[in-house]
This record gives sequence, C-alpha cells and structure tokens, in this order.
Amino acid sequence: MATGLPMESRTGRNNQRTFPIPLTIRGASYHLVTTPLFPMADIFMHLHFFSGDIGYGPEGERLVAGVVPLNAAKTHVLLIQSTRRNAWVLPKGGWETDEECTEAAQREAWEEAGIVCTVDYDLGQITETRTAKQISKNAPKALYQFYQVTVKSEETEWPEKHKRNRKWATYSEAKHDLQERPELLQALERCTIQR
Repeated sequence: MATGLPMESRTGRNNQRTFPIPLTIRGASYHLVTTPLFPMADIFMHLHFFSGDIGYGPEGERLVAGVVPLNAAKTHVLLIQSTRRNAWVLPKGGWETDEECTEAAQREAWEEAGIVCTVDYDLGQITETRTAKQISKNAPKALYQFYQVTVKSEETEWPEKHKRNRKWATYSEAKHDLQERPELLQALERCTIQR
C-alpha cells in the first residue's frame, strides 16, 4: 500500500462544493501541468478550473474531477469498472469543499483505481451529455474537469478494490469501452495516448 494514503473512500455529497457564479467553458485547450498527484506532497500547485466560491454549479450540476491515467509510454489507459452497471469508466468523482480540483482528481484516482500518478495536462472542462432520462438522484447532471496523468505505481490494495476491477486498454479498446459515456470518451480524445 502507498504510505500515508487512506484506505477509506469518501462517500456522500455533504461536502460537495457549490458554485453560484456563471461558468465559462474552456475549449479543448491543453495546459501543461507538472504537479505530483499525491496527497502528501509538500509542494502542490493549486489549479482552479473555476474562480469564486467554488461541487455544485449554477444549474445544480455536480462538479466532478477525473483523470485519464496513462502508462509511461502513453500506449495504454487504465479503466475501472463502474459500480452502478457492468461497464468500464475513467476514475472520477465529486470535488469537495476541503480540496482543490487536482486534489479531488488525485483522491478519486487513489480511491477508485489504486494508483499513484503525476498530472501531465489539464484536459479542460466537459459538459454533461446524458439525456434527462439518464440523469437520476444517484447520478445527477455533472460538469467534469479532467486531467491527463501518468501512473507511477499501481497498488495491490486500495479503498474500492472490493467493488472495482481495473484493466489497461489501448486507445481503440478504451474508445469501444467508453462508447456509452460520451463525456468520458471526450476526455480520452483530448489526451495524448498513442492512437
């Protein structure tokens, strides 16, 4: 196990951030980041993808931080199993009040995939693509912020190991596996994985 990392997942949405000011949506621009994606790092560059009183956006959407985890050669992406259905997804989850967006992405990568990684690029914001019929209390409308990361280590024990499998996939395999989740597919398309 990675030293100092918690073995419990955060659950619930009591600490979800709120954001009352209108958002500006970034295009598919790429911003180079060299921030260690590790909670105990002494030096941590704080990236904000919003400014102001940043969890829930002005239209009630959940603010979600996620990662596109690549191997060092950029030939494979790490996918995890969804807990709600038999599908593969990217690690992601709610951005809470006591953390920066990169810290939320880092926490989700650890909790859901059991990985320690370094942020390479800010992949920008991705707006919700699910239909109103697909949105539910357990899966509300969301605004996503993704980061491309390089996996430094895969731990054998992690908080959600008991409910998630993980697998490495090529670009074409991942594109097929993510076809039912356009917002995740868009994050994959923005990263620098070899095609």
